[in-house]
Amino acid sequence: MNKIQLFFLLRKNTNLSVKRHPMFEANQYGKFFGYFFMAIMALEFIALATFLGWIAAKEDVPEMIFYTMPFLLIVDFGARFATQQTPLMLVKPYLLTPISKYTAIECFLVSQIFEGGNFFWMTVFLPYTFIVWCGGLSGWGAIGMLFLLHLMVVVNSQWYLLVRTLVNHHILWGALPAVVYGLLIGPFLFLPDAMIDKYTDFVLDFVDQHGSLWLLFGIIATLFVVLFAINRHLQMHLVYDEISKKENTKLKHVSEFNTLNRFGEIGEYLKLEIKSTMRNKAIRSRFISGICLITFFSIAVAFLDIYQGSYMRNFLCLYAFVFFGASNLAKVMCPEGNYIDLLMVHEENILKLLTAKYYYYSAILLLPLLLQLPPVIMGQYSILMILAYLFTATGPVYCMLFHLAIINKDTLPLNEKITGKNQMENKWQSILSMIAMFAPVVIAIVLETIFDNQTAYLLLIFIGIAFTVTEPYWMRSIYQHMMKRRYQNLEGFHSTR
Repeated sequence: MNKIQLFFLLRKNTNLSVKRHPMFEANQYGKFFGYFFMAIMALEFIALATFLGWIAAKEDVPEMIFYTMPFLLIVDFGARFATQQTPLMLVKPYLLTPISKYTAIECFLVSQIFEGGNFFWMTVFLPYTFIVWCGGLSGWGAIGMLFLLHLMVVVNSQWYLLVRTLVNHHILWGALPAVVYGLLIGPFLFLPDAMIDKYTDFVLDFVDQHGSLWLLFGIIATLFVVLFAINRHLQMHLVYDEISKKENTKLKHVSEFNTLNRFGEIGEYLKLEIKSTMRNKAIRSRFISGICLITFFSIAVAFLDIYQGSYMRNFLCLYAFVFFGASNLAKVMCPEGNYIDLLMVHEENILKLLTAKYYYYSAILLLPLLLQLPPVIMGQYSILMILAYLFTATGPVYCMLFHLAIINKDTLPLNEKITGKNQMENKWQSILSMIAMFAPVVIAIVLETIFDNQTAYLLLIFIGIAFTVTEPYWMRSIYQHMMKRRYQNLEGFHSTR
């Protein structure tokens, strides 16, 4: 079997594995919403490309799109981080087969080149190149520009795979893309206009004197080959470390959290939540990522002028308080699927576990509360806004997300960050996470149009406190509905371990 035949065989096996997953039917609804959102984005991109192409044709500057490519590549990188996984989890079943492991890695890396997300940007490139071609660019020039733009997106996909693999291995690698993209767009954000003009003039003069389309194409193609080779070696090295369960044997002090003993069984479950966050790679990485993102947006809102709109300020304030719930509580009980049988031994064990989770995720909101102090000090956020979204998170949002405990039945691996699955397991996880992120902001803006800002935030605070105070009642209702589905859920947890 040659590599081409193996490539098609592995793609066929991957498609079959997706269809055989227990949650395949449920995920069809999530795909529908995803396709609907992509259709809207495609229309917006076509409109943007038409506008840029018209300006480029009018000014006779067909290369204008290359000036915007750093920003488009950053958007592409961020979208991949939110939706696309590394191919290493797909390689895991083939490590014991007689085929070459490097060949399997190469096949999956090549499949990333033909991944649909790479071609989505044609909604920008095709209208733009067509308009500048009509504006006087030669046919071969338009075709060359189109291939070059697509090659830049493909290189960005390989760069994403490298960064995502390193970040999965250690969260500190998250600084790498921040440094690279910061160097690309930092001058446009922080330098004075006069220095920006000198910077762009220097770059343009250098390109005019020393650059050409073929030279740029050769540089980007070389970069693609280098990134492909690094991914081929690095991803195989890391996947073998994980599959072999290579562990750090350095002795560490283990805290007993004896202060929580006074809370009895709920205190024991609180210890479990704290230790899970500290020790398990999947949970710990989401926690650290959340702290980094919240800190970044807090500083950006406080000291930059790019988030001055009412909607963006409300959204980013809510995002700080909802992030941990939307990323972790959307998968509530999925980590416990690894040992769900033990939790069924004593009556109301799971009720106490859910209560402890609520206390824990309410307590960690003190971190984003402290991180929001810079915008408050700078006058971007008001105290009422902070309290409104804090109690919105502990009240209606957490109430909604904890209801997912009733239907979640997919076991989430605890330590397999590279080869483990990390996507949403059912349609309601995606839908409720989106509602948690956007619905409170929409409600707040509607209330602000009806009343004034102060009244709107006071109403949100009142509703949030009402849900927070009645937590024992709706949590017991969730527990009772969960017990009615316990055998169905147990079967799902067992089949997805």
